[in-house]
Amino acid sequence: MPRALLPTLALAGFLIAGCSALEPVRNVFSKPVAPRVGAGSSTWAEPPAGYLGANAGIDGALVVGPPPTPDSARGKADRATFNTTRKLVNTPTWTQAIADADLTGREGFKSFSCAAGVTVSPEATPTLTRMLLRMTSDAATIYRPAKAAYQRPRPPVGNTKPICVPREAWIDTDGSYPSGHGLIGWSWALVISEVAPDKASQILARGRAFGESRVICGVHFQSDIEAGRYLGSAMVSRLHNDAAFEADLATAKAEVAASRRNGAPQGCGG
Repeated sequence: MPRALLPTLALAGFLIAGCSALEPVRNVFSKPVAPRVGAGSSTWAEPPAGYLGANAGIDGALVVGPPPTPDSARGKADRATFNTTRKLVNTPTWTQAIADADLTGREGFKSFSCAAGVTVSPEATPTLTRMLLRMTSDAATIYRPAKAAYQRPRPPVGNTKPICVPREAWIDTDGSYPSGHGLIGWSWALVISEVAPDKASQILARGRAFGESRVICGVHFQSDIEAGRYLGSAMVSRLHNDAAFEADLATAKAEVAASRRNGAPQGCGG
């Protein structure tokens, strides 16, 4: 078995096991329950301008290479994972995928706060939260050209299987590979782990899960997410050569220290 397939098959096995445990028990005579979906694209907000400008200096298409073909072993594994994860509709995992679809920070800052053990918010850490949103802009300058180069259809194209977002036009027109959410979630995790290094493992795990929520949601293949992570690492490496980013990072570290002194974040459960 090719080594490249092991991460995908491991994820698929985990999700298959999770499906049987998480799938709600339904009366066989009851009507199917409609899948919950998140907000549509009308709620999207333009993030502030990034640090790197229109040319980030990273050729995303070159970095990640082409996506798996549908008839390859990896392509078939991607499709199998999509089909299997449709069983997670309306489970807690599905609900988290809806929350992770939001890139405005409303939901993301909450989940990363819980992972970091410190409140990350526009009120408590204004420089850090603005940094993360600026990075969202930088991410687009890297992943959009790569998407345009490869034009990989998204998993729900050509079928009616449930996904966690409304079926809008972008599902058919915006390429699947590489994943912008995979890039953004991983790059956010890398930066937050720098300002809260004592919780680096938990933060990086949240960044991984943030990207994998797009697989649960049904709008990306697993290989899209992995390609996005490569680009997230490349972008953060590039950002460390930007003076404005480095200055903000120093301020963000002080903000996180002050936020930590005010106590643990709220709403993180047990």
